[in-house]
Amino acid sequence: MPPYNVAPEIWFPNLGIYFERIPRHIFSIGDFGIYWYALFIVLGIICATLLALWWAKKTGQSSQTYLDLLLVGVIFAFIGLRIYYVVFNWDLFRGRPWWQIAFDLRGGGLAIYGGIIGAVLAGLYISWRKQIPFTTLADTCAPSLLLGQVIGRLGNFFNAEAFGSFTDNLFAMRIRTDRAAYTTAELMTTAVETHGATYIQVHPTFLYEMMFNFFWMLALILYRPHKKFEGEIIYLYFLGYGIARFFIEGLRTDQLFFFNTNLPASQVVSVIFVIAALTALMMGYVKTRQPAPAKKRRKRR
Repeated sequence: MPPYNVAPEIWFPNLGIYFERIPRHIFSIGDFGIYWYALFIVLGIICATLLALWWAKKTGQSSQTYLDLLLVGVIFAFIGLRIYYVVFNWDLFRGRPWWQIAFDLRGGGLAIYGGIIGAVLAGLYISWRKQIPFTTLADTCAPSLLLGQVIGRLGNFFNAEAFGSFTDNLFAMRIRTDRAAYTTAELMTTAVETHGATYIQVHPTFLYEMMFNFFWMLALILYRPHKKFEGEIIYLYFLGYGIARFFIEGLRTDQLFFFNTNLPASQVVSVIFVIAALTALMMGYVKTRQPAPAKKRRKRR
């Protein structure tokens, strides 16, 4: 329990952890500010790049290839992040000028699946440009994607966003309602009054995703030297992340919906990723079990 005279902004009551104040900005001057969220995205990109460069050097690949991929990948990923969010949130942007739709991120805005799709497209472009198999690039970068996602999700904590419905499990998180990025009518029915403040108590879904991504990243790094075929690591990435995201997304209260349906867009994309990854993995494993064709012996004359 925090001291009685403290009304922390974020509180994990069942873990005994509380944070009196979680600033959104590192600093701000008037209406301009640098967000912690942005810092963690940049830090995630840097750490992900270093991890990819380490494996490239270890396997005798050109570091320049991955620096080029970084440059193209960041551009493609940010475009994908924004497009995905805007497409599945079009009612919020309808009628606004194009430059505001594209660049006004303060009004909300980035979705991780769009960034993943953008990164894949960047990998395909670099693969074509440099005549390197896409699966080689992708297997090198798959753990890096997870590391970037782990660090990037820390930004959700500072923004007090990306949480789920009510829970009282071990990781239950209380957020002061005047600090939460949003609330829902359903959450307010379970609101808690304590320490002179009103809290919603929720699933910290960003934390669940961070923990899964971290351990899945370690698993892929440890398994990568023993992979059975090119592309196996990236397919395992899509399989594991797709399954985890499907269930985590089901807990969230800020879902983006698939056009005019009640289907959460990220769950639909997760199913597509899982099916595609399972198909690719099964095909790869079948090929690895097929015996190599016997070489014909030359007849002696």
